[in-house]
Amino acid sequence: MTLQNLKYSVLDLAYIAQGNTIKQTLNNSLDLARYVEGLGYTRFWLAEHHNMVSIASSATSVLIGYIAEGTNTIRVGSGGVMLPNHSSLIIAEQFGTLESLYPGRIDLGVGRAPGTDGYTAMALGRNPQIINEQFPRQISELHTYFSEENKNGQVRAIPGEGLDIPVYILGSSTDSAWLAAELGLPYAFAGHFAPDQMGMAFKIYRENYKPSDRFPKPYIIAATNIIAADTDEEAEYLSTTLYQAFVNLVRNDRKSAQPPVEDMDTIWSPMEAIQVRRMLSLSIIGSKETVQKKLNDFLEVYQVDELMAVTNVYDHKVRLRSYEILKEAIKG
Repeated sequence: MTLQNLKYSVLDLAYIAQGNTIKQTLNNSLDLARYVEGLGYTRFWLAEHHNMVSIASSATSVLIGYIAEGTNTIRVGSGGVMLPNHSSLIIAEQFGTLESLYPGRIDLGVGRAPGTDGYTAMALGRNPQIINEQFPRQISELHTYFSEENKNGQVRAIPGEGLDIPVYILGSSTDSAWLAAELGLPYAFAGHFAPDQMGMAFKIYRENYKPSDRFPKPYIIAATNIIAADTDEEAEYLSTTLYQAFVNLVRNDRKSAQPPVEDMDTIWSPMEAIQVRRMLSLSIIGSKETVQKKLNDFLEVYQVDELMAVTNVYDHKVRLRSYEILKEAIKG
């Protein structure tokens, strides 16, 4: 895989910047989707999170519809739906409805994490005792509901039945790699917050992949934080919004996205800095030239099929510019 052949996409968490309303945040997500569509990005995914004052993508299926309605060609999907939070039938019907409205443009990425804290996970009705058994069973149920053969089943997904909706397995550990390989499904890894096991997960996935009818070869998407700017110095300054978000995560201090700062040492402790930098160790931050070099290094190590950029910067127009520079870096 060369940089020029790499597919490039967006993972949007609908970050709520300090002072912004929810409506403004979601409008910005649509504006971003339209912008990257014009730049030739492959897909625009939204992530399910709950009980987080900095993230507005909790009703993921609803937001996918909003984005798909406002765009024309870019694929739109979940990165992902946390499947154990839901009934498989409900997700099949929701995504069947989306695919019926926007044919050929909907992706269903699924994960097993709660996407939130323990108390909220309980409020979602999750049973942690059966997650490892439940998640593969629910994926099988989705495929059944989407199949034409289920037309004689006692329970049918209408809309959904007979529709060609690709299912992607999401993960942040090696467990998901084994499952994606066993099921013969494409695999997306959350390198933007859990980079430690990414290399091993990809190795497991590739070496154990069982070809399926739809996906005869393994397919890997890597999500990572990318902040591109006109200079390295500006990119480093913009990245302090991302650093602050992870400091708040470490502290369990729920805040909206904060404006960038000149000196992170006034905010984090030395131990927090070490922890945050480890969690963000695969982040790609810099000018076009720096991003291009780091992307080539990244590809040499991980050999992914598609890169999914997460860009958490404070100013919306600056975020648009970051995605423009990223496209320029990839296309040379």
